[in-house]
Amino acid sequence: MLGAGASAQEAGLLLADPDVRAIFVCDDGGRLVGVLTRKTLVREVVAAGLDPAGTRVDAIAEPPAHTLDAALPLDEAFRALEEDDLERVPVVEEGRLVGVLSRAVVQRRLAEDEPPPEDGDAASDGIVL
Repeated sequence: MLGAGASAQEAGLLLADPDVRAIFVCDDGGRLVGVLTRKTLVREVVAAGLDPAGTRVDAIAEPPAHTLDAALPLDEAFRALEEDDLERVPVVEEGRLVGVLSRAVVQRRLAEDEPPPEDGDAASDGIVL
């Protein structure tokens, strides 16, 4: 996460890490302003010929295409991730960023919560997906 006043250069340093795919930009109150990716930096800063040190991230961050409300039940959140084929989504509470939900983590959590099949279930004879 970066503050809205951070520079594109600061964002670029974070995005240079191959494990970082996106950066969430928040205002001073923690409200989600937008999302930055490498693609955003190239298009909005490099291709536009802007100075990365003088370009604020809040000026180039894209509004998130999807967010999930923190009060959403886990199974509904998973359904939303599946329907839109999303890997990670910011979780907000009254507009404030409170976390990021990953489809892989939700799948694992839901699998842990499922009771084992009973002996009489047809599914107990094979692999349960």
